[in-house]
Amino acid sequence: MTWRMGLLAGAMIPAIVAAQTAPPPASTPKTSATLSDRVPVETFAKLPTIANPKLSPDGTRIAAKMAIDGAQVLVVAPLFPGGKVVAAKVGSTVDINWWRWVGDDWLAVGIGSQDMLYGEEIYVTRTLGVKADMTKINRIDWKNSGVRADDILWAARDGTPRVLLSRQTGIESESQWYPAVAEIDLSTGKAKTVAGGQTNVFDWYADGAGVVRMGYRYDDDTRKSSLLYRSANRDPFKVIASTRGKQDIVIPVTFRADGTAIATDDSGGRDEVFEVSLPNLKLGKKLYGADGYDVDGVVENATGDDIDGITVTDRFGHTVWLNPNLKEIQDAVDKAVGERRARIVSWDRTRSKFLVQVGSPSQAGALYFYDPANESMQRYSWQNNDLKARTLSPVSTIRYKARDGVEIEALLTLPRGHSPKTLPLIVLPHGGPFARDSEDWDWWTQYLAETGYAVVQPNYRGSSGYGTSFAKLGEGQWGLKMQDDLDDAITHLAKLGIADPKRVCMAGASYGGYAAMRAAQRNGTGDAAPYRCAISYAGVSDLQAMQRYDGKFLYGKTRGDWLKKQAPDYRSVSPRFGAPTFSIPILMLHGKEDKRVPVKQSRMMAAALKEAGKPYEYIEQPLGDHHFTRGEDRLEFLKAMGTFLAKYNPA
Repeated sequence: MTWRMGLLAGAMIPAIVAAQTAPPPASTPKTSATLSDRVPVETFAKLPTIANPKLSPDGTRIAAKMAIDGAQVLVVAPLFPGGKVVAAKVGSTVDINWWRWVGDDWLAVGIGSQDMLYGEEIYVTRTLGVKADMTKINRIDWKNSGVRADDILWAARDGTPRVLLSRQTGIESESQWYPAVAEIDLSTGKAKTVAGGQTNVFDWYADGAGVVRMGYRYDDDTRKSSLLYRSANRDPFKVIASTRGKQDIVIPVTFRADGTAIATDDSGGRDEVFEVSLPNLKLGKKLYGADGYDVDGVVENATGDDIDGITVTDRFGHTVWLNPNLKEIQDAVDKAVGERRARIVSWDRTRSKFLVQVGSPSQAGALYFYDPANESMQRYSWQNNDLKARTLSPVSTIRYKARDGVEIEALLTLPRGHSPKTLPLIVLPHGGPFARDSEDWDWWTQYLAETGYAVVQPNYRGSSGYGTSFAKLGEGQWGLKMQDDLDDAITHLAKLGIADPKRVCMAGASYGGYAAMRAAQRNGTGDAAPYRCAISYAGVSDLQAMQRYDGKFLYGKTRGDWLKKQAPDYRSVSPRFGAPTFSIPILMLHGKEDKRVPVKQSRMMAAALKEAGKPYEYIEQPLGDHHFTRGEDRLEFLKAMGTFLAKYNPA
């Protein structure tokens, strides 16, 4: 394997100084926007200053991705002014996927990169042990690692840099393909196996004490699954549940000190949180369920043997705290920030110091440090140093009925400074499609609104978060009723007088890019055509080719089953094969380094449109990926989109 990794000295990283200020008062949205007031495109293209911050257990340092010269770099920075800021930088084609503190002086870091394996390009993951001052980076057991080698199950809470790492142990034999679990000392790299690999077990689970308690077995050929369980490391694993076809085994997420467990279950129609008895997996008391929405997950307590809170996304993401002390802290933070929203994102080992993300869907916001003992809230960093606390276009959640009566929830962003009447409209479906949009800051949407467009983001049928029945409504409906849901948003907003139905374009990324291609292909021409143009970023054009690509990954056959269920007739809903019926111009962009949707998907679409003589523009970004992790790619995309819209659907 040919990865290259370098260390970037701390002196080369701009210092980030904590601003010793209280949070500014909640801003009042502006009611007008003049040309001089307009925010330039370069501001929206900026990467967030700080992403996924993690407070060290002793509460003195932050580990996060920070934007340095238009790229995101893993940085360890002091919480308070005066300390040294250091960073680890890997090669341009290596992803830093996650990081977590293990004790006060070490980080476990997961990285990934495309590599050649037996003539095939495969995404390979590895784990690093990184000393917090960046003076030492250990490659954790790379010689004895296979394709997947970055699954941390547990980290010690006694200050020692120990973790449980689940990883494939090689590529030469079938037995090496099934991951084993080892206890690893990040400072030395020494490994001790605590659970050997077992046939078709790819997911292991540990409790708060570091005991490997469960393994999930799934056979991709037979579609059979089972759950292995033990109560202590000295015990053998036993099968406690099994199923075929449906992956509906209740899998505990937290093992409690009293011998029970916590799990999510959707037997009531939505994901809810329950107590579970072991080893029979019988559901007990329901701890929480959200009205109309699935829960997202749980927040474990400081010792990892119970939960302190439950995460949920309704109109926006937040945590429902079960721990009364943390609920009191959340209430105090909410009171301090006024109309904006505050989410506690990280804390020290004693849960007495907190990092809090503050903002709104109209405001990029900032990261704050909150010390309840001193009742002080200090701004650490703006998320966008140009915008700071500035409030831009307002965002609200709306609902409308699709043509068959299904209720659809959507976000509506109205351009500030414009009367909300007969506005040009962008329909912006999310990717996934098993995902959803909620009221959060979105640089892409806010750019479009700043340019003068209303933007609607429908959570069409098949989106996640609304329960099992709503998700199943999407089965067999890729490019069909799911597409109707998007078109019906136009009808709804036109009836309200908000949107001009003759000035509408669709834009999207990933599945949203597929939907934009499909809109260009299936909706016809003339006065009845709902769209004037389409914009696709990293869109899927050929579902059969996408299935073949997904088949290279773990559970590839099951992925194929799922995709076939969503679109039983691949060819009829694959835009590539309908190129002669494209009726509107389309702009397509794709990153060559995209590892989720291969760049070939857009290349094939461009070739088909060229052959059919249809109007299109195609831009390929040599270092672009699926998630816009480079500021340069964001800027190129926004400028190209702005120019394209000005030509075909001017605001």
